[in-house]
Amino acid sequence: MTCERARSDVIVVGAGLAGLACAHDLSAAGQHVRVLEASDAVGGRMRTDASDGFLLDRGFQVLNTSYPQLRRRAELRDLRLSPFTPSVLTHTPQGRLRYSDPTRRPRDIALLARRGRHSVRDGAGLAAQSLLAALAPARALKGRAERTTSDELGRSGIKGDVLEDFLHPFLAGVFLDDRLETSSRVFHMVWRSFLRGTVTLPAGGIGAVPAYLATRLPPGTVRFGSPVTQLTTGGVLLADGQELDTSAVVVATDAETASRLVPQLTVPPTRTVTTYYYAAPHSPLKEPTLLLDSRRRFLNTCVPSQVVPGYAPRGQALVSASVLGAHTSEGSPALREALADAYGTDASGWEEIAHYTIRGALPAMVPPWPLSRPTRIGTRLYVCGDHRATGSVQGALASGARAAREVLASGLL
Repeated sequence: MTCERARSDVIVVGAGLAGLACAHDLSAAGQHVRVLEASDAVGGRMRTDASDGFLLDRGFQVLNTSYPQLRRRAELRDLRLSPFTPSVLTHTPQGRLRYSDPTRRPRDIALLARRGRHSVRDGAGLAAQSLLAALAPARALKGRAERTTSDELGRSGIKGDVLEDFLHPFLAGVFLDDRLETSSRVFHMVWRSFLRGTVTLPAGGIGAVPAYLATRLPPGTVRFGSPVTQLTTGGVLLADGQELDTSAVVVATDAETASRLVPQLTVPPTRTVTTYYYAAPHSPLKEPTLLLDSRRRFLNTCVPSQVVPGYAPRGQALVSASVLGAHTSEGSPALREALADAYGTDASGWEEIAHYTIRGALPAMVPPWPLSRPTRIGTRLYVCGDHRATGSVQGALASGARAAREVLASGLL
């Protein structure tokens, strides 16, 4: 075992969003920070692979422009964002339905009512929830009584087709939670973000977001291929036997890795999702819109190359579809059949390019769920990540920012 004497003020374990945010704020405060990343690039679960002209995000992810931490840290124009439409489509046995943001396109809700797709009570409940989320102060939303999202929607009078055709499949995809057990406080904050922001994809794939944040760190801050196997009394131990000294350690990894490095840490259960990517000779949907399925044979599907043409090479389209849990290519034929039905097209010529199973993709945010947790675990030890806040870009960045504040206030440096 060797010990490196070039001491850092703070070592951050993990170069995902939380680790990058923490490192940036500590560096901005004049501290010498080293970020140790086990893999070959920043991003954690937020990565994009390039394959034969396609951009493949590791799991379907979008970027919401309303997140305060994102707006604080990034010039959004530098990410060259392209928007989805402010609506979703749902495939039902009775045909395809469009559900739009009621604060932007209220006529779409009225049209559904005229078609008999929901009751007045359903529409009023959805409008009330949306107005509350869009207009109420964040403090008021956080202070509301907590229950499951399913119970919250039921108490709002949303129980009919609006729930089954739209909200249930949509939120199941957002939270990776088919039973809608997620905390109502999390639901209100996430619904607020959808109403206040625009859902987008960056031109370079979702991995462009952490890559951009990494450019705002001092050169040489992130060290790749450096898995941490153990925390020591003086710092960390790397897989190659090297020990690094530091005044404070911030573990900014996924929940499973954090619990291994910090055995006394209590982490929540997590959700797993698998995303399939298909190359199609033409786009099965001529608009940048998310497509849901009222039968919930999949969580959601879309054509990323309709949002950002650079996601696919010229003359081809990229189709993504996500399903709950861990799956292999053996499940692809059944999924392809469901997608063909939902899109109303022949998908026999689609080629599966790749599929990604993301274990621990999101924390299971069931009540009671604090929207933010202290990051200090021990005298010199801190833990941050979306599992310490909310499962979102905003949650990860906010948790990293909180860790930096608590380190700076500790008196250790």
